[in-house]
Amino acid sequence: MNSFRFARAALRARPAALRVPVQRRTYAEAVSDKARIPSKPGPLIKLSLSLPHQSLYNSQEVVQVNIPAESGDMGILASHVPVIEQLKAGLVEIFEEGGSSKQFFLSGGFAVVQPNSVLSINAVEAHPIEDFSAEAVRAQISETQKIANGSGSAQEIAEAKIELEVLEGIQAALK
Repeated sequence: MNSFRFARAALRARPAALRVPVQRRTYAEAVSDKARIPSKPGPLIKLSLSLPHQSLYNSQEVVQVNIPAESGDMGILASHVPVIEQLKAGLVEIFEEGGSSKQFFLSGGFAVVQPNSVLSINAVEAHPIEDFSAEAVRAQISETQKIANGSGSAQEIAEAKIELEVLEGIQAALK
């Protein structure tokens, strides 16, 4: 018997006076048409993008954030269903209230969406996409492919394959 069955059995065994209804959400609530009028902004997301040693981005005026989740790319809007997602190496796109946007390439991490439209993205490494040079990335890809195709130890080949995957992600984001 798995642990969820034990938990469900324990919930049913509680006296009715102690039971609290479980609140469930399945989708983000629809935004009213009034909230979509540019002169009257709709609900916004409070976003923090943090690395272990610094905070890269912190704002309370974000309209949408696109993240590279392991389960598939996701767009996060205000009132999104609370969720914790593991992130893969990829591009995080931040759409601000004034219509501008920012893009960061991150190595992976976690995104936590809380019920009150708070999104926290924690990554080991992240850099603004404009910090990358397309030529430098192409050169690094060709060097890494040589190692990944068998000119090194098993560990070097494995590391090169991981590096190649990240570099290809950067190259795709630069296009």
